Amino acid sequence: MKTKSIDFSKFSSIRIGETIKVDILENPDDFTKEHCLIGSCNNILMGTQPPKLMKLSKIYDYIKIEDNTLKIGGATPSGKIASFCKKHNIADFEFVSHLPGTLGGLVYMNAGLKEYEIFNNLIIISTTKGISNKEAIDFGYRFTNIKEPILDATFILNYGFDDNKVEMFKKMRSNQPSTPSAGSCFKNPQGDYAGRLIEAVGLKGKPIGGMEFSSEHANFLVNNTNGTFEDAIFLIQEAQKRVFDEFGIWLECEIKILDKRYMGKDSPLLKHTAH
Repeated sequence: MKTKSIDFSKFSSIRIGETIKVDILENPDDFTKEHCLIGSCNNILMGTQPPKLMKLSKIYDYIKIEDNTLKIGGATPSGKIASFCKKHNIADFEFVSHLPGTLGGLVYMNAGLKEYEIFNNLIIISTTKGISNKEAIDFGYRFTNIKEPILDATFILNYGFDDNKVEMFKKMRSNQPSTPSAGSCFKNPQGDYAGRLIEAVGLKGKPIGGMEFSSEHANFLVNNTNGTFEDAIFLIQEAQKRVFDEFGIWLECEIKILDKRYMGKDSPLLKHTAH
């Protein structure tokens, strides 16, 4: 199996992590339960005790019209998807131009903006275990129960690319900081906003080491200057504790934390009893 050494302090969007050897997935049979699949690391916080990592080969980077559907490989960047759809006048993917990542990651977390989600036009996915119809997948707001690497996905093909939607999505993202981050840190709790809650407990713009919840948008955990994994974890846990103590709401992470100490059902980031 091929491997690649990746410096996550440069590769990940939050600019945190060490240089780690990553397995490259070409043959689906090479994926094991010990592996954790990564994409372009736009919503990843890499820890100092990472699991065994794997990344899709470039052979899964493709997009094509096939049998009157749109078929996209799991390693295909969102920018490439947006450009292809604009060039071929394909509708319903305008929002992906403002969602950094690869197709596999977008599907895995049902990425989207407001009611525009990647699952809206999904038909089937192909994983290392085989093909699954949309109806067989449990999914919701920024969630799916997909466990295996997504090799490709097939979507309904509609025509009519809408430039007005592109502008609308651009405005939605205009308040987001340009400082290195992993995107939204927490999922919005039902009927409220994580950013409002973080600001309400006094953490907006408060630095810990090189990290802070951005003064531009409190739900963005940003790396100002040489922030560390420990700085980031401290702020995440502090936000969860303060918001729970003040409002009785447990903030659920939207970013994915890849560190053996903070993964799985017993992670201290999952339960308010942890503090």
